[in-house]
Amino acid sequence: MPEATSLSDLRVLDLSTGVAGAFCTKLFAEFGADVITLEPRSGHSLRRNGPFAADRPHPETGALWLYLATNKRSAMLNIQTRTGLHLFLSMVEEANVIVEDFPPGKMAELGLSFDVLRHIKRRIVLVSITPFGQTGPRAAWRATNLTSFASGGQMSLTGDPDREPLVAGGKQAEYQAGLQAFAAAAVAAFNADALEVPNHVDISAQECMASALELYLPWWAYLKRDISKRRGNVLSAMVGVLPAKEGYLGLHIMPRNWPWFAKAIGRPDLIEDEDFKDSHSRLQHNDELEAIVYEWASRQDPRDAYQAAGAARAPIAFVHTIRDLFESEQLRSRDFFRQVEHPAAGDITLPGPPFRMMGIESPAGRAPLLGEHNEELYGEMGLSRRDLARLRAAGVV
Repeated sequence: MPEATSLSDLRVLDLSTGVAGAFCTKLFAEFGADVITLEPRSGHSLRRNGPFAADRPHPETGALWLYLATNKRSAMLNIQTRTGLHLFLSMVEEANVIVEDFPPGKMAELGLSFDVLRHIKRRIVLVSITPFGQTGPRAAWRATNLTSFASGGQMSLTGDPDREPLVAGGKQAEYQAGLQAFAAAAVAAFNADALEVPNHVDISAQECMASALELYLPWWAYLKRDISKRRGNVLSAMVGVLPAKEGYLGLHIMPRNWPWFAKAIGRPDLIEDEDFKDSHSRLQHNDELEAIVYEWASRQDPRDAYQAAGAARAPIAFVHTIRDLFESEQLRSRDFFRQVEHPAAGDITLPGPPFRMMGIESPAGRAPLLGEHNEELYGEMGLSRRDLARLRAAGVV
């Protein structure tokens, strides 16, 4: 079997300002790529997102930055100056991937269009992440995580049927765009290296959301039927989220799971009951079955029920809180959480990457300080400390 290789041969220049670009480049950095975050003198915008260590706002201790910038290098550069632009173009010669999230046309306005970049580096990959993509009537529109979640159709499915649609917790639209950007960029980088084919990867957050709608779009395309109704937490007695003694339990009982589920809830008599013996009869008597299941759930400790269900082969889970995740025996047994020492934030615990690759280590690195690698990076380009001091005085770095 061939030996696995990391992404250590890749250099990624990160010009992005939001979560999607930062998550994309974080994944590159997690698996060995040399990711250089080029920050303005005021620092990356994500540095200003709390919470902060000791609850004191500081550009080096924001939780979002500490998570998204792990294993990256930080250098300051103002690419809107002539000297800064020339320095960036010099960096392109040694780069493989460039990630940006400016409005469409901004890179060309700066003198950094894809045509310019590929003439400097034949095998370059430019990754552009925007709310609606590089083309189309809404290409120039701005968006937030909430509006991307809404415009991609996901929000129409989320919430109770008699209430307004809901947005999922966190910044799911932005993280999904970042994940897709990483996957597409990794493939494009491989092709660029193997086939000498440069590529401009166009990521639309709206399309990332819409592509995860499963059957809803095909149903409409084929039959003009909209099955995307909000159904809240409970779809039926067999599928849904139910209140337990403390917390919630999630069920997704397929017909083949029925005997194990009936045994797991202590009601093996239901298996042969005429009202519940097959999927059709259970549907016909859903209200009665729902009352039985609700009553059972209300007496359960979610964690105990989860353990018992696993042993009984019944698809029941408890809704994990953030504390549950942090204390999860499963996650900790897989070393999902990393302990990191940061010079400004101190000892911190961070989640690991969302996937693993056999034979490839993912180092538990920290986020860089603002401009921490100025001397290192610009020294690699042949600039002296005196040169760097002049550039700093001119507002370039």
